[in-house]
Amino acid sequence: MKNTVIWDMDGTILNTLEDLKDSVNYAVVSHGFKPYNLQEIKAMLGNGIKVLMELAVPEGLNNPKFDDCFKTFQEYYQLHMNDKTRPYDGIPEVMEQLNRKGWKQAIVSNKIDSAVQKLAGTYYPFVDLALGEKDGLKRKPHPDMVLAALKKLGVSTEDAVYVGDSEVDLATAKNSGLDCISVAWGFREIQKLKTVGAKNIVETPKQLLKVLDKMQQPKN
Repeated sequence: MKNTVIWDMDGTILNTLEDLKDSVNYAVVSHGFKPYNLQEIKAMLGNGIKVLMELAVPEGLNNPKFDDCFKTFQEYYQLHMNDKTRPYDGIPEVMEQLNRKGWKQAIVSNKIDSAVQKLAGTYYPFVDLALGEKDGLKRKPHPDMVLAALKKLGVSTEDAVYVGDSEVDLATAKNSGLDCISVAWGFREIQKLKTVGAKNIVETPKQLLKVLDKMQQPKN
């Protein structure tokens, strides 16, 4: 039986898309580049803000303006990360129910750790642990962050399940030795999730809760 959920953040429990789009566009326009629409930004997400900006700045790291543009993004996002960001409908209730049912819960995100702490503290202060990108831990899909979270929680991989919205999350779960539940309300469409190998896809938070309840039942 499972007793622990490892949550991805962006696209899974928080809709951060608008604030990320606004921050990227503020940075690129400030340095003379074209802005992006919502769908273009969505396709770039999943591997952390450094990779996001490598994709957003023409020629990425090879662009002489990259470092300045990345710094502009970081400064703007720190001030505006919660302007339009909101929990997905039904997710706070699901997480609160899991908390009452005795589940341990951790948030593991490729977002910079200071932003993860701020947003987790604002919307999900009851989770046992929140962990973002920091020195000494490789970003997802490497297993380092997930395994570090499980170690802090005192939980084995057999007792945990990973919930995320992208191909990065599928790879992270596989690399960490965890079962994965993919959510269809995030940054990837259902067909895209199926294309990258998702086997267990839920379309609503209520459906997610039912799947998790079943996983919590003792095996015969």
